[in-house]
Amino acid sequence: MRNYQLVLVLKTSLKEADRKKVLTEVKDFLKGSKFTKEEDWGEKPLSYMIKRETSGFFVNYVFELKEAMEKDFEKRLVNNENILRHLLLKAK
Repeated sequence: MRNYQLVLVLKTSLKEADRKKVLTEVKDFLKGSKFTKEEDWGEKPLSYMIKRETSGFFVNYVFELKEAMEKDFEKRLVNNENILRHLLLKAK
């Protein structure tokens, strides 16, 4: 099994329902994974503007995958206009 940590920065202009929809889509990308930790870090100010946003809503996921990560997973994150930034780390 491979352990990963994913930190997402979402637009704060999203409504709660839209934010949950984006997070559900991200979880759907990771079919067959076991989420060991899901944390909402809340809204925090950004060091610099990203896509005209001065703050972002931070979410942290720690999960395990039995198989290798899909090759287009990060591309899907980048193409989602509601995700300002992401950080995907492979944990030991």
